[in-house]
Amino acid sequence: MIVRQWSCEIKPEETKNYESFLREKIIPELEKIEGFQDASILRKLNSNDYMFISNWNSLEAIKEFAGDDVAVAVVTEEAQKMMLQFDKEVIHYQII
Repeated sequence: MIVRQWSCEIKPEETKNYESFLREKIIPELEKIEGFQDASILRKLNSNDYMFISNWNSLEAIKEFAGDDVAVAVVTEEAQKMMLQFDKEVIHYQII
């Protein structure tokens, strides 16, 4: 299994909107991809820093979402409007 990790900082006034956006738009889209397992939304305590972690069966499954260069972050324009900053690259880990 492959873990895909990505982080961002959300504008303070956008935190609830961002969380809803992930739950209602992004995760349902990921669930349509064969090989996607699940995702977690983490928010650093007392902060607007978020981490999004998704679990996949393989890099091939991730390519269905991210394209051939799986290291490049996929961040929609709608999401970017809620952010102060975001990682341009994604980190992948293999569960062993």
